[in-house]
Amino acid sequence: MTTIHRVFNFAAGPAVMPVPVLEEMQRDLLALPGVGISIFEISHRSKEFEAILAQAEADIRTLASIPGNYRVLFLQGGASLQFSMVPMNLLDAGATADYIDTGSWAEKAIKEAKKVGNVHVAASTKADNYSRIPSAPEIRLTGGAAYVHMTSNNTIEGTEWKTIPSTGDLPLVSDTSSDMFSRPIDVAKHALIYAGAQKNMGPAGLTLVIIREDLLERSKARAQSLPTMMNYAVHAENKSLYNTPPAVAVYATGLVMKWLIAQGGLAAIAAVNERKAAKLYAEIDRSGFYRGTAAKDSRSLMNVTFRLPSEELEKTFVQDATAAGLDGLKGHRAVGGMRASIYNAFPEAGVDALVSFMQDFERRRG
Repeated sequence: MTTIHRVFNFAAGPAVMPVPVLEEMQRDLLALPGVGISIFEISHRSKEFEAILAQAEADIRTLASIPGNYRVLFLQGGASLQFSMVPMNLLDAGATADYIDTGSWAEKAIKEAKKVGNVHVAASTKADNYSRIPSAPEIRLTGGAAYVHMTSNNTIEGTEWKTIPSTGDLPLVSDTSSDMFSRPIDVAKHALIYAGAQKNMGPAGLTLVIIREDLLERSKARAQSLPTMMNYAVHAENKSLYNTPPAVAVYATGLVMKWLIAQGGLAAIAAVNERKAAKLYAEIDRSGFYRGTAAKDSRSLMNVTFRLPSEELEKTFVQDATAAGLDGLKGHRAVGGMRASIYNAFPEAGVDALVSFMQDFERRRG
């Protein structure tokens, strides 16, 4: 029998998944219990898959306490497709959408929205290399804006919003791809939430959208001009089954939701995430050999970014860490440095191992 060895995977996504979920998927790979067909083969029109989809939605609703006037959609195309779908569905001709620019992905969302209609950048921290989240006084919203778009966690730069910005009566849209379900989320304060699954919820291929029902009316009004597959209302009316959904990703995400509920829910997993991040930031701040790149009041619990005294040392750090079974620590190519992504399923033992490695590396190279 082949021995399975798992390294500590610090990759930003696709990212680590809970081992119990992987083991359950492994057991059921050839045939789902009571079905006799693999999840890779099952028809999306079968009652068995409809039950899998319905249970995944029910558990998502339970986990996030989603109000009854919101629809949960299982889509494809990642958050990058949502950069286009959001303005195509919600931005009326002549209206303006407000965007808060806090990082590389927010910048990409702005670029796509400008192809659809008028965009006003309500605040930006680009001048500070996206090292922080803007303060409330910095945010200048447009009266009557179609919506306000934010990115809750900035995967590349390692920053996150600690509180939801106040938008008054303006609909708030949030890209939560890299911190979805890492902490409690007040769905009722949002009009639309979207997230790629491949960081905290499951494998790549699934995009979760939670949308308030009144916003679907804007989609319906565009039925004649929007491509069918880009229309939220179509997906809502067809219960995410207008076309073949990413069945395996839906199934796996459903298992992750059950795992999260078993951990005690979002408040419980947030406490674990805070503890893991605190250990790593404490080591970064301990001696000055390592330097955190995000402002302390904006630091992400999911993506911990830091630099070493030189790029040469950073290359050696990555090489030595990989050899030690600590994989995926190289920062995004756009910013360099180091990035440790410690999502929900990342084991605390991996954080402890990284801290020990960092201390040893400093002793050898500092």
